[in-house]
Amino acid sequence: MLAFIEPFHRMFFINDLHISYPHAEVERVPVYMNFVYALFVPLGILVAYNVVTKASPHKHEVTYLSFAIAIIMTSFITDLIKNAVGRPRPDLLARCKPAAGTKPDVLVTIDVCTETGHHLLHDGWRSFPSGHSSFSFSGLGFLSLFFAGQLHIFRHNSGGRDLSRALICLLPLLGAALIAISRCEDYRHDVYDVCVGSLLGYLVAYWSYRRHWPKLTARECHEPHPYPGSDPKTGWNRLRDEEEAGDSRTDVGYEMTQLSSQRH
Repeated sequence: MLAFIEPFHRMFFINDLHISYPHAEVERVPVYMNFVYALFVPLGILVAYNVVTKASPHKHEVTYLSFAIAIIMTSFITDLIKNAVGRPRPDLLARCKPAAGTKPDVLVTIDVCTETGHHLLHDGWRSFPSGHSSFSFSGLGFLSLFFAGQLHIFRHNSGGRDLSRALICLLPLLGAALIAISRCEDYRHDVYDVCVGSLLGYLVAYWSYRRHWPKLTARECHEPHPYPGSDPKTGWNRLRDEEEAGDSRTDVGYEMTQLSSQRH
């Protein structure tokens, strides 16, 4: 929903070289392809891995839940910052098409723009942070973290020294980096936008992962945390300490009553 809200329109100079790049009509990674690369491909791999390894229902649920939280939270935070900051894109002037006679050395507003396409124009103020970068590093970054835990790459006594395992975990990050770099090649963002977006997406992915999974150096890092108050093996809810203590006190009292009655 935030993507359809008009962003803050920061003032600009029409002779600013940083926003004078051409507008790429065809993007190297369009929005729909970013969804394919960073959402559907990782999700498909997660499902396939859990099916092949015969994961428990709890592991299935936690895997997809933590992945969904990472994607949704990243998208929300990114769009929120984009609209609040309102930083001009490198191709803003090509989108804006300033009116003839606009003074070059004076700060101007969106009012000087002659572009009639609503989305094309207003999207020119959504440069920071890069949405493609944050989204790709959230989805593919989560996939990398997932495999790092499943393959125990940070546990040397469990095969963590195997280079092939580490490379498997690096491949998703490499794909995310290529998507982020393409945004600079299309002049949609500069390096600053891309770096911050990438860091944002990966941090949210790590946050969501660690809420549901142990640290990557843990012995059981390939298994998610159990439900609160449940046994990790059976899934049955455990009694609270107060209930267990209460039951034990009741048993003791019952035994004392029996002893007293026998004496009398």
